[in-house]
Amino acid sequence: MEAVSYTAQWTAAARALETERGDQAIFEDHHARALAAPRGFELLEKNRGSGLAPFIAIRTRYLDESIRQILADDDIRQIVFVAAGMDTRPFRLDWPDDATVYEVDFPALLTEKRRRLNGLRAEPRVTRREVAVDLRQVWLPDLERAGFDRSRPTLWIVEGLMFFLTPEQATNLLRTLGSASARGSWLGVDFVSQALLRSPFSRAFRRALEQDGTPWLFGTDEPEEYLASVGWKARDVKEPGEPSTAHDNWPYEVQRRDLKGPSRSWLVCAEFVGG
Repeated sequence: MEAVSYTAQWTAAARALETERGDQAIFEDHHARALAAPRGFELLEKNRGSGLAPFIAIRTRYLDESIRQILADDDIRQIVFVAAGMDTRPFRLDWPDDATVYEVDFPALLTEKRRRLNGLRAEPRVTRREVAVDLRQVWLPDLERAGFDRSRPTLWIVEGLMFFLTPEQATNLLRTLGSASARGSWLGVDFVSQALLRSPFSRAFRRALEQDGTPWLFGTDEPEEYLASVGWKARDVKEPGEPSTAHDNWPYEVQRRDLKGPSRSWLVCAEFVGG
C-alpha cells in the first residue's frame, strides 16, 4: 500500500483543482498539487460525476471557516487534526500566536508529507507537532507525549474519515475524543447519510471505492441524535448546496430535512457536553 492513502491523494487533488479556479475558487491551497501524487488526479477522474471534487471544496471551506470562528469565539489554543492526511491548514490559515496544532496520522504518511513540504520550502504559520501513530491502536498517550493537555479545551477536526469506519469504530473514535476533551471543546466533522450508502444512484461510486479497497461503511441519517449519543451537541449542521455552502459545480439540490430517504452529506460543528 502506498504511503499516502487514496483518500489523502484525491483530497489534495480536489483542493488543487479548486485553487486553480482562480477568482471563482472558494479557498486557496497552493501546496495541494504537489501533495496529490501519485494518483490523486487519476482517482478524481475515475470518480468524475459523483460530486466528489466540489464536495471536498465545500467541506474544506466549511471547516476553514469553522476553525476561524471557533478560535475567535472560544479560548481554545490546541487543535488536533485526526487522520490529517495531506491537509495544509497549518501552512495556509492564520492562527493565534499561542496556538498549537497536532497532526495525527500514520508514520509513513507524515514522513512523506514532511518530505514534500520541505521540498516546497513550506513554513507553518503555527506551532505544529506531528503525532505518528496507528489510529487503529491506542494513540492518545502518544498525543499527550507530544504536549497535548486533556485538561484544556480542544478543537478536534475529523475530516473525510468517518464514512471509512465501521459503525463500531466511528462510535469508539468519537467516545475516545470525548474522553480527552475538557468542557468547552469542539468538534468539526463530516458524515454521509445511511440513505446514501443504500442509494442506487451512488452504487457505481461505492463500487469504485470498494475496488480501490476504500469502501464507505458508516453513515447516519440523524447526525444530531447520533452525536448526542456519544457526548457531543451539534451546534451547526449544514448540507452542501445550502446558501452558506454553495459551489458552482455542486450538482445536487438540497432536500428538506423532513423528507426521509434522500442521500445526504453532513457538515457539522459540535460542542462537547459529556455524558
